[in-house]
Parts: sequence; structure tokens; C-alpha cells
Amino acid sequence: MSSRIGRHFLHIPGPSPVPERVMRAMNMPVIDHRGPDFKKLGEEVLEGCKAVFQTDGPVVIYPSSGTGAWEATIANTLNAGDKVLMFETGQFATLWRQMAARWGVEVEFVSTDWRRGADPAIVEAKLSEDRSKAIRAVMVVHNETSTGVTSRIAEIRKAIDRAGHPALFLVDSISGLGSADLRHDEWGIDVTVSCSQKGLMLPPGLGFTAVSEKALAASRSNTLPRSYWDWAEMLKPNANGFFPYTPATTLLYGLREAIAMLREEGLPQVFARHQRLAAATRAAAQGWGLEVLCQEPAEYSPVLTALMMPDGTGADVFRKVVLDRFDMSLGAGLGKLTDKVFRIGHLGETNDLTLMGALSGVEMGLHAAHIPHQRGGVLAAMTSLRSALDD
Repeated sequence: MSSRIGRHFLHIPGPSPVPERVMRAMNMPVIDHRGPDFKKLGEEVLEGCKAVFQTDGPVVIYPSSGTGAWEATIANTLNAGDKVLMFETGQFATLWRQMAARWGVEVEFVSTDWRRGADPAIVEAKLSEDRSKAIRAVMVVHNETSTGVTSRIAEIRKAIDRAGHPALFLVDSISGLGSADLRHDEWGIDVTVSCSQKGLMLPPGLGFTAVSEKALAASRSNTLPRSYWDWAEMLKPNANGFFPYTPATTLLYGLREAIAMLREEGLPQVFARHQRLAAATRAAAQGWGLEVLCQEPAEYSPVLTALMMPDGTGADVFRKVVLDRFDMSLGAGLGKLTDKVFRIGHLGETNDLTLMGALSGVEMGLHAAHIPHQRGGVLAAMTSLRSALDD
């Protein structure tokens, strides 16, 4: 067995690398989750999450994956037989649709080629046609992790308002939160779904739902069965910093530190950094002669970039070469993009130099795997970063 020298380069679109500060913060003994020390921790993270979600309302924290937070959103806001509007923006939108259907929700699913986000004009048209107001919710994935496409959430909110429709606005920002601008209150989102292992820079294990008063009202009247996911049961002990069942204490220590890191840098600066790294990655793709999957510049993701493989080549073989030769993990193509794209994650604790290392690994991997490409992608990325610094 060969040994590895240096650190592994993890450049999938989540889980993202966990900063040393966060790892050290989690290196704590488990404490009494009914005691005064935990009360202080609970109050700090519950309040701190509001700043990250940009909301004054409650943020519910579950010991779960993002999929669990999806289910909590459905179980608390919808009923069997309710009609919702969703968009096929990628693999994760498709999975959320499947979950809703299992709960008996009727889903109108707008098809796309996975290269664009949810279209605000279609949202407005569909809601305007809904004279009986039968559509209970508009459900949109903010940043589609499988494609590198970011839907225009603020514009979709305006489309809902122009249609004068009372539908709930439910947004999956599992890979967007903490990396792409997401304003829960300002953009009129009723539920924002997220999780710990993306922009929050934690290990997997926490799911989040930021909840509006309108969504809370819906949860008080809906009839889907729920226990573990019940917002009401969470919010009662949350008011005093506690949880109704055993929380993930060490992850909450890490969450407190991750929130501190985001607030120290400042959310505007965090978002600008991600945009800068994404632009450099696209510059590298252009230098290599590879096509970015996302076709709409206004929807380029700051979280990841999905690149299409040249005809006759497979992404999985290329990714294996990169892993074996350079100890770097790149994201696989998912669903109908399997073996057709590879995804470069540039989220979380990533800076200019870590990105340049990753892009160098991609360029060397393209050469080692005999993938047709042009040289100069790394230089193009470096030029993009230098220009951003000069600005």
C-alpha cells in the first residue's frame, strides 16, 4: 500500500473541508444537555443561526441530514392532496419531488434540461393561471448541487408577489447557505432548508429549517402526522436554549465556532470570496476549452462549477485518475449527468491558494488521463484572481 504525503484535497461540493478552528471547538467533552452550560451553548447557536440565515425568526436545528430538514418542511406545512409547484433543476430537486409525492403531495414539476434554474416568468405564469389558488407552495432549490446552477430566489419572490398568490415559498439552500447570498426575511422565504456540511463548514449531522410566521401558522393547521420533525415541539424548549431530545452536542460546539468565523469575515465578504473563486474556476474552464454546464451567467453558482466532458470521454475515469495520481476528490455527475460531468467544489474554507492547488490538480489530471483539452486553464484562473485583487 502506497503512502500519501501531504493533505487530501477535498473539492467535492460538500461535505466541505472542516476548518481546524471548528475541529478544535468540537474537541470537547459531552455535557449535560439539561444543564446551565448547555443552555448557554443552545442560546448562542440558536441566536447565531439567525444571522447566517438573515432572519429575525426562529431557526430549528435537527440532529439530521438535509434530507431530514426537507421532510420536516413538508410535514409541517403541507397536507396529503395539496398541490405544489416545483422545478426540475437537477438531481436534488428531483429527490425532493419524490419525497413530497411519498407524503401524498401532488407535484406539478416543470421540466428543464438541468442547465438553468427555476424561471421566475414561469412561476408568475403558473400562479396567475391558478385562479382557485389551489397551489399551496412553490418549492425551489436555491443552489442545485448536481449542476452548479443557482436559481434567482429574490426574483422568484417578486414573481409570486406579482401574481398576487398566497402560496408558501419553500427554498432548499442546503448547499447555498453560508456561501451564496440568501436573505430569508428580505426575500420573503417561508422556509429555508439547509444542513451543516456545506457552507457552514461542519461535518454532516445537522439539519436546519428557518421558519416564517406564515409557515408557523400553516404548521398549526396542517394534518400530516409528525413527531420528531414537529416545529412546535422543538420551539418550546428552544425558547430556553434546550431541545426536546438529545442534541448533537459536539456539532453544536462546532456550529458556534463556524458562525463566529462567518461573522468575523462578514457575510458580504464571504459571498464575494465565493464569487471570486467561482469566476476563476470558470476562467480555467475556458482556458481548458471545457464547457460549463450552467448556461445562464446570472445563475452561475458561487459554490461549485460543473464541467462537461469532451465527447467520447468519461468523467468517472478522469476523476479516478485525479484521485489516484494527485489525492484529490472531485464531484461525480449525478442522475442523468452520471459520467458526463465532473464538479469542482469551491465552498467553505477555500481561498485563492487552495483553489489554485485544486485547479492545478485538474489540469494535471486532464493531461494524465489523456482528456482533450487546451493548456493554460490554471494561468487563466490566476489572471482572474489577480484582476479581482486589483479591483
